[in-house]
Formats: sequence, C-alpha cells, structure tokens
Amino acid sequence: MTFWLFIYFIGAGILGGLLASIAGLASLVSYPALLIAGIPPVIANVTNTAGLVLSGIGATASSSRELRGEGKLVTGLTALTLAGGILGSALLLIEPASTFEHVVPFFILSAGVLLLVSGHQADRKNVPALRDQNKFGLVLKAIGLFLIGAYTGYFGAAGGVIILAILTLSLPQRFAVLNAFKNVMAFMANAVATIIYAWTGKIDWLVVLPLGIGFLIGGYCGPIVVRHVPVRLLRILIAFAAFGLAVDLFVKAYF
Repeated sequence: MTFWLFIYFIGAGILGGLLASIAGLASLVSYPALLIAGIPPVIANVTNTAGLVLSGIGATASSSRELRGEGKLVTGLTALTLAGGILGSALLLIEPASTFEHVVPFFILSAGVLLLVSGHQADRKNVPALRDQNKFGLVLKAIGLFLIGAYTGYFGAAGGVIILAILTLSLPQRFAVLNAFKNVMAFMANAVATIIYAWTGKIDWLVVLPLGIGFLIGGYCGPIVVRHVPVRLLRILIAFAAFGLAVDLFVKAYF
C-alpha cells in the first residue's frame, strides 16, 4: 500500500466515522471509497464492517455524558440488535447480500420518512414512549430492533439510521441520547459481524488499519457535533441524506 493510499483510507474513515456516529450513514462514503480503490465488493463490505468497529469505539467513548444512567436500557436494546446481528452475519456466509439489494432502498427510504414525521424533540418530552404505552408496542419495538440487527449484520447499508428512526419513535429521551444508544448498538452489531467475518478470511486487514484510524477519529467527533447542532436541522439533514442513499441504491439495484 502506498503512502497516499494510506492517507486516502484515513480520510475516508474520518468522514465515514462522522457520518456513522451522527447519522448511521457511513455507507455514503467508506464503502464507495473502498470500491474506488479497486477492492472487490464482498471484501469491501466486510472490511468496511471491521473498520466500523473502531468508529463504534470512538463514538461510545465520546458519548459517556449521554449514556450516564442509561446502562440498563441501552444494554437491553443492544442485546436485541446483537442477537439479530449474529443471525444476519451467519446468513451472509450462506447467501450473498446481493439477494437483498432490491428491498434495501425501501428500508432506507422508510427510515428517512420516519425521522421526518417523528416530530420535534421538544414536542415529545411529555409523550409516553411505546414501551410505556402497552405490551404490544414493546413487542413491536423488540421485533423491529432484532430484525434491524439482522439487517445490519447481513447487508449493513444505513443500518444505523434505521435504528435511530425506531428509537426516535419509541423512546422519549433527547435526540443526542438516542443517537448515543444507536452508536452503542451499531458498534456491538458490527463487532459480532467482524468476528464472524474473520473466519472467512475475506477481511483486508491492511486496509482496516488506516480506515480504522479514520473511523476512530470521526466516530469520536460525531457525538460532539450532535451536541451542538439543532435537533430539527440534524433530523432533516439525516433524513435527506437517507433519501439520497435510497435513490442511489435503487438505481444500482434496478437499472
């Protein structure tokens, strides 16, 4: 690997880490960057997932303020996505992710819509979360998070933004706190997926090194940005970024 290619991967990791920890949309940058560098799609996918573990470490460390006192809740939520992530990663070893490409754009589009219609955070302070309303809502949320965990382990594109959309609709915490939850959940799902992928020998560890350095930096900076950007603006930007990714994946899948 040349010096400039090493720097290129660090830069892609920083931007990807920022998008991952702010919006769960690292796929807008890091995965395409790997493809541009000439890495085959399957290897690029698993290598990107391995690098995202570093983004999760950085984001979790930076989110200690938001996670304080939320240990029990975030542990339960993470367990759901982790179980799903194990299933999804195992499925990827059996069936290629290309079989899922035709429905992924609609998942991401739906996540963007959910973020837009979920309402302003200030208007939701006195609105009970789904978990407090009825057992049916709790079951729906649990099933949803398990399935998104499986999706993240299997395909991964914009899994974080879909998790964020579900959390935004089902929990009353501030957006920055929900984003911290999302970062921990995505971190654990990617970590488990990486352990499973490592057995296949397809991860390009030489690329993971510079990419991971960038992811760690970007992941750490993301929660800091979230604290200072207006929630309404951030929600809109994430939603429209999701729409853009959905359109791009739709074109690639159908045309």
